[in-house]
Amino acid sequence: METRVASATKEVIIGGGRPTVLIGERINPTGKKRLAEALRAGDLSVVREEAVAQVAAGADVLDVNVGATGVDEIEMLPRAVEAVAEVVDVPLCIDSRKVKALAAALAVCPGRPIVNSVTGEESSLNEVLPLVKQYNLPVVGLTLDEKGIPAEAAARVEIARRIVERAEALGIPREDVIIDCLTLSLGANVQAGLATLEATRRVRDEFGVNQTQGCSNISHGLPNRPILTGTYLALAIEAGLTCPTVDVAQVRSAVRSADLVLGRDNYAMRFIAAFREAQKAAEG
Repeated sequence: METRVASATKEVIIGGGRPTVLIGERINPTGKKRLAEALRAGDLSVVREEAVAQVAAGADVLDVNVGATGVDEIEMLPRAVEAVAEVVDVPLCIDSRKVKALAAALAVCPGRPIVNSVTGEESSLNEVLPLVKQYNLPVVGLTLDEKGIPAEAAARVEIARRIVERAEALGIPREDVIIDCLTLSLGANVQAGLATLEATRRVRDEFGVNQTQGCSNISHGLPNRPILTGTYLALAIEAGLTCPTVDVAQVRSAVRSADLVLGRDNYAMRFIAAFREAQKAAEG
């Protein structure tokens, strides 16, 4: 199953068996004081810097999120989308829980972006999916509902089922639903990774859809985060993860390695190219 996303000039295809598509996560003010302060001041220079840096690091798609205290998302999200589109040519993933902000950003976004996101909550399904249908776009479905994020894999799979079925009932094709089984910190619950991996496998096997996850959550609060996140990523890719949302500079090597082991990199060309790029950067 393949999901097509595009900027004004570049198309990216997400699909099982293809090389993993990397969604850059860093245009998000959560935990980033400098970015949050710039957004509150109406300054988009940090957004542009992050966009350029992530694409240089190998991001295929960029997530754009401006949600922070003191930021008017309805006004700022479309401005951020325009700013990113001015400096890079990759497709975007427009990220907000506020439907009016999503609508404002979609009105100015070039190409075919991803809408991030809808949940299993009735209010979200009723508000976001019609917008997705209106623009004929892919959407990320988060496996949470009015009760929060279920601890058990089976409950997350049932929420994924609800999202897929409601989307299809509105005429949104299954290939345009990207499920997020939600990665939680191992520091809080050592079983958290196993639950998400099980849900990921079941969503792949039962629905066949593409999947994303904010994979850095797995290592939150723990030391040596890039190694831990990269290890989890390799396991999740084998389980069905096709377009993780990540800090690309930290985990690209792990993803390229996983793709090579899984037979998704003919003649190791992408793996070797990534190695040469890193070697060249280290030499200055």
